[in-house]
Amino acid sequence: MQASLRELEEETGLVAVRLYNASRLESFYRHRVDEVALIPVFVAFVDPAAEPRVSSEHDRAEWLQPAQALARFAWPRERRALEDILSMVGGGDAGLLDDVLRVC
Repeated sequence: MQASLRELEEETGLVAVRLYNASRLESFYRHRVDEVALIPVFVAFVDPAAEPRVSSEHDRAEWLQPAQALARFAWPRERRALEDILSMVGGGDAGLLDDVLRVC
């Protein structure tokens, strides 16, 4: 969780005003090293007026509507994750699950 918050700020200059556990764990098989990586998925809400600062690792940033983002994803699991996220916190919070899923 701390790494997610740190990366958000390092990569974009944005600070999470709320962070949610998306109740998803993505797994990746890394064949070159014969290991499975497990990655938790978090959802960060930032100040709507905040502007992202592009780090040296990136050449641009864009705010997209969900449908536009879905169309750009290369992996089906990315689309499924966004669809899950929208169903859980698409209204701005997690509703009845807020006390369970909200990290900070």
